[in-house]
Amino acid sequence: MTHDHASTQDPSPLAWPTGFRAYTGHGGLREHGDDISIVASDQPAVSAAMFTQSLFAGPAVVLSRAHAAAQNLRAVTTLAQNANVATGRQGAENAAEVVRRVAGILGMPEDEVLIGSTGVIGRPLPMPTIRTHFDEAARRGLAAFTAGPLDVARAMMTTDTRPKTAIRTVGPARIVGIAKGVGMLEPNMATMLAYVFTDAGVSPADLDSALRTAVDRTFNCLSVDTDTSTSDTVAVIANGAAGPVDPAEFSDALADLCLDLTRQMAGDGEGATKLLRVTVAQAGDYKQAKRIAKSVVNSPLVKTAVYGADPNWGRVLMAVGKNTDDTDIAPSNVTVRFGGIEVYPEEPKADTLGKLVDIMRRDEVDIAITLGLGQAEATVYGCDLSADYIRVNADYTT
Repeated sequence: MTHDHASTQDPSPLAWPTGFRAYTGHGGLREHGDDISIVASDQPAVSAAMFTQSLFAGPAVVLSRAHAAAQNLRAVTTLAQNANVATGRQGAENAAEVVRRVAGILGMPEDEVLIGSTGVIGRPLPMPTIRTHFDEAARRGLAAFTAGPLDVARAMMTTDTRPKTAIRTVGPARIVGIAKGVGMLEPNMATMLAYVFTDAGVSPADLDSALRTAVDRTFNCLSVDTDTSTSDTVAVIANGAAGPVDPAEFSDALADLCLDLTRQMAGDGEGATKLLRVTVAQAGDYKQAKRIAKSVVNSPLVKTAVYGADPNWGRVLMAVGKNTDDTDIAPSNVTVRFGGIEVYPEEPKADTLGKLVDIMRRDEVDIAITLGLGQAEATVYGCDLSADYIRVNADYTT
């Protein structure tokens, strides 16, 4: 989806913006495949970042919060398959050592490196194998930094079934985003792991404002299972190599890219077979619209109905009605539509049932609700709930 001519998908092969390079390798975090990645700018940069509000935020988040405060991050390193959460003082020391080693390879200050760690909670990092890996990476130096965005996106994956990348352009500048996340996904302030790299020239204040606006309307409108991760991180790094761009156009392009990644994560939710999109319109304000939409997209009964292609609109009314603090909502003012067909208050005729079932069988299912209270509107993204979600999570550590 494109908002305007300034925010367009780039038809060229996916590559890093000018001045960025990346590395991936196998550090023993999982049995096979790359599980450690680094993306870095060759020159100083400005940055903005947001993190989980979980009370059990992991050492990677705690350390990265401190490093992100100066808004001059230049590099991101990610460890996959192990969240390094609830690992005590040793976990904090291990995260700091990883950052120290990455900074040494790159020849930059430690506080310009952000670290992300994702995967199983409560297990210490396998530092002997990680140290051996970084020793070899240090020997090879920057010559080993030949990975592309798809390589890094794959190296970040845990239960994802496919890598998630997106690209937009603003004038001469490119914006490249990578993300992972399909479970334990109910963002609050930030979401999963999502990194954006750009050669656009943007001030720290404009970058921070653009990121917060984008996150509020995209990543924070995403939910797979209502569970907020302990490791959620989203960051954008801009090195200005392509020169300055219009701040408003950049903000639009960043939001469009984040929406692209949001849709990819929702469609790849653990065990998901369909993308579920819920729009609430005519709400009293944006917060109400988003709150009601989230209650629908998060309802297990709605999600299982979508999985079974069952146009059970009564479950949508239930999900709206359980918001008992929203006393201004009156059933007589509410409408519900599945794929454009009204199901409440005008109950669908028998001859439209087949059309509704066809709508529910689509890869993307749209549910639209109007509250009749005002002009505010919000759209949130999620997925259906299948038996495979249970299988993935029941066997996650065994």
